[in-house]
Amino acid sequence: MKFEKIKNKGQARLFESQYLEVLTKTHPAVIWGMYLPIIIGLLYWARVKFHFTFGYMAMIFLGGMLFWTLFEYFFHRYVFHFVSENPKAKKISYIIHGNHHEYPRDQERLFMPPVPSLILASVLFVIQFFTLGDHVYLFYPGFILGYLIYGSMHFAIHAWNPPYKWMKPLWRNHHLHHYKDEHMGFGVSTTLWDRVFGTMFDLKKEKEDKEKVKELMFDK
Repeated sequence: MKFEKIKNKGQARLFESQYLEVLTKTHPAVIWGMYLPIIIGLLYWARVKFHFTFGYMAMIFLGGMLFWTLFEYFFHRYVFHFVSENPKAKKISYIIHGNHHEYPRDQERLFMPPVPSLILASVLFVIQFFTLGDHVYLFYPGFILGYLIYGSMHFAIHAWNPPYKWMKPLWRNHHLHHYKDEHMGFGVSTTLWDRVFGTMFDLKKEKEDKEKVKELMFDK
């Protein structure tokens, strides 16, 4: 998915069908509006049905959020950046994530669109249900909130400069992932797992290229 030049205008055409093309786009508010009621509803069900204590609920919920960050890292590294010489596999990889690297200013594709998002979310819920049993009603909402934070952070990194100094390494790690080396810097909501697995950029040695960063950020 290495492109000779990042395109600062327009967006990729992923499907010939206009109807399928529409389904590849979304806005963060749509995804938040879709999943927030699910998070609240599952937590309410867990409290009313199983009478978990608030402390226990918070612990499992936060565990779900932490697990999301690990899932995010591996999904980005091994699914979004799947390497294959097969033309069909390349096409799928481009549809899933490659188009974002070619058109990073396309703000309509910074979140996974509703239909594939709901399909994947449903599969993950079933897997977690059979793994965790009743605790899924606490763990899964945390996992999904982690996803919403990840998507919002991704949107913010391409929209604004870091609002706080301590967030700058996170911003730079993702920017370098785009214009320096796509095989490094897979964390978006946190750099924790990049540090653990040795894929964190050495920010002390990497010179900041403001012009290249500007190419990755869309106009508000």
